[in-house]
Amino acid sequence: MTSLTFAPPQLQPRWPAWREHGAALGTAVALHAGLACLLFNLSQAPVLPPAPAAIIQTQLVELPRPAPIPVPEPVAATPPALAEPTPVAKPAPAPPVVDEAALARKRVQQERREQQRVEQAQREVERREQLARDKQLQAEAERARMERERQARDAEAERQAAAARARAEADAASRQYLPIAKETPDYPQRALDRRIEGECTVVYTVDATGRVNDPQVVGNCHPLFIKPSLAAAKRFRYQPRVVNGQAVAVANVKNIFTYRIQ
Repeated sequence: MTSLTFAPPQLQPRWPAWREHGAALGTAVALHAGLACLLFNLSQAPVLPPAPAAIIQTQLVELPRPAPIPVPEPVAATPPALAEPTPVAKPAPAPPVVDEAALARKRVQQERREQQRVEQAQREVERREQLARDKQLQAEAERARMERERQARDAEAERQAAAARARAEADAASRQYLPIAKETPDYPQRALDRRIEGECTVVYTVDATGRVNDPQVVGNCHPLFIKPSLAAAKRFRYQPRVVNGQAVAVANVKNIFTYRIQ
């Protein structure tokens, strides 16, 4: 910076003015030269040692945009001191690359396996239910078969019992009017003389006392055999039939008289 001082002409002579101007001019030149050297030194970048060679593996990774490095503004009044080189921040480790397609395939496979497990469990439940239904149907069929067999046995037993009762009743009924005294009729002499043989059927009623009432000849009977047959039937005696503790008559009792010459 140059500073010039002027004195009034009446107080200062002309001859010593070049000395004052020369000193001021030298000072200004020296200041300008020092400032130029300082600016030249600041404009030159410091020579850094070469970085060692390294193998870099590239990867498609989107890194965050680095923050801008602040540049110090030059100070006009005083030459700034040499600033230390700003350390370069190490990049943050890249996040792992996420393969969306692989994740989607993995999710689809997991869902498929889960669906297969659900379907398998459902099939197992249906199989067990079907087995239970089959067992229940088999049990019901077995019960129905046993019930049919029981009913058949009961029906057969009832039929046999009814037949036994019928036989017993028939036997009892037949015993009730079985003859206890029964005589053979006399062979007519005229039939003997003529060598006549034959049969005669007589129908009658056994009353409550066991006697024969109202005998009648039915069917084909030779006239010679009618009288002796009726007389013989009237002499029959029977055990009376008893119903509910009371003797009753039995109608339409038949007896066949056979006449044969010995």
